[in-house]
Amino acid sequence: MSPRSGGVVLVKARSAGAAAAAAVLLLSGCGGQDEVPTLTWYINPDDGGQEALAEKCTEEADGAYRIQTSLLPMDAPAQREQLARRLAAGDSSLDIMSIDPPFIPELATPGFLAPVPEDVAERTTEDTLEGALAGAMWGDELVTVPFWANTQLLWYRESVVEEAGLDMDEPVTWDEIMDVAAEQDKYLGVQGIRAESMTVWVNALVESQDESILVDPSASADELETNLDSEAGARAASIMSRIGQEGLGGPGVASMDENQSMLLFQRENGSFMVNWPFVWPATLGAADEGSIDADIPDDIGWTLYPRVDADTPTAPPLGGINLGVGAESEHPELAYEAIECIVTPENQAEYFVTNGNPPSSESAFDDPTVEEEFPMADVIRESLDMAAPRPQTPFYNEISESIQGRFTPLSGVDEDTTPARTDSYIMEVLRGERLL
Repeated sequence: MSPRSGGVVLVKARSAGAAAAAAVLLLSGCGGQDEVPTLTWYINPDDGGQEALAEKCTEEADGAYRIQTSLLPMDAPAQREQLARRLAAGDSSLDIMSIDPPFIPELATPGFLAPVPEDVAERTTEDTLEGALAGAMWGDELVTVPFWANTQLLWYRESVVEEAGLDMDEPVTWDEIMDVAAEQDKYLGVQGIRAESMTVWVNALVESQDESILVDPSASADELETNLDSEAGARAASIMSRIGQEGLGGPGVASMDENQSMLLFQRENGSFMVNWPFVWPATLGAADEGSIDADIPDDIGWTLYPRVDADTPTAPPLGGINLGVGAESEHPELAYEAIECIVTPENQAEYFVTNGNPPSSESAFDDPTVEEEFPMADVIRESLDMAAPRPQTPFYNEISESIQGRFTPLSGVDEDTTPARTDSYIMEVLRGERLL
């Protein structure tokens, strides 16, 4: 993501051994059916939801196929590396893959993904939210099937907002929340660590000014142009610089990831936080077990991601997971049949409630249990419709690592030099003049 970016999922990860055991159980449960094709689904760590869906869709297949899961590494870059290496080697076991949206162009460009059949594309995207759909495409073509989507909200402490006199029913800006935090001697929950979350933040600040980090994402490495050395890039850097130099992100902001910023927000000096929806069930759980004050959930509100400029609509971060089929899979038709089962609105709603990962399907939000468990579901749905993906390019990894290195630590970010330095660094890396 990495954060839930992208989606990196910050939930209790199942161990590789547990995943393997689950796979064995699925296989042994089909004893005497060796002729039934087995589909391997490479999953990102979650709270067991994908394993449960694999079992459910195996049962519903009624002998047409069975699904076993294989656990990918915890963080998104490591997931990308494993999938890319296996696909490049022609591994036929990659029947279904849970893929973080930013890495889709890199896997689609060399033909590593099996084409999505037109009828499958139509059925699985008929009610997909706009932001989630954008993250599943490459070159104006659907190359993966949206599964679950994710977005960041602006979370706030009701007591802080009341004292500041802010109307949270109206859009708020970064300047406003920084001013309130400074005036009340509070901290902002942001992710200042050198990780994928930094690229998520920079991209959202630029996109929220109706600009993009890349001029033409489909361009080759020799022709790719970045757009950070611009008014939008300077404005993004000025926001991050102020938070770093004034200490608004707290003394440990340089190592602050999504979990750490949540813990900061839950404390007495918390004020506002940009973060993924997982923070709600995590906060409720902490209150129930007594690790935080039981009254804190009642003091938490939520709204859309803050604007950069008051007159320009926000473009919140987009994360989540899409499902792709390996080009060398021996059972592509069955794999897409299984994917259709996995991504039904009913299954997406269940996955949201049990694992905290929002649906890409708009109708899934209408499930009554969704609103019961996530009272901010309508805001999440609205945010996903407005969300903007990170740069969609086969060279995303190089771009993201360059941004992470230049925009950290926050205290060293300079609006006059950091954007230009980052643009130059990216160009040198892409042209082979510098190593990451």
